Amino acid sequence: MKRKKVERRTAKAQNASWVRASISFPPGLYGTLEDLAKQKKVSLAWVVRDAAERYVDVEAKVGKGA
Repeated sequence: MKRKKVERRTAKAQNASWVRASISFPPGLYGTLEDLAKQKKVSLAWVVRDAAERYVDVEAKVGKGA
């Protein structure tokens, strides 16, 4: 069922602090990411955000000498 225009605007307003990015992946990596998303029952975007957060956490620790 389609949401009404008013509901769409509300949803967009709630996510105004998010930044949209367009990312290209090699086909094999993209397929692996899709498989992980299906296994976890989440979106591919969620898998990519999770991976990016983990990468930043690791790099921050390496930068601090941990």
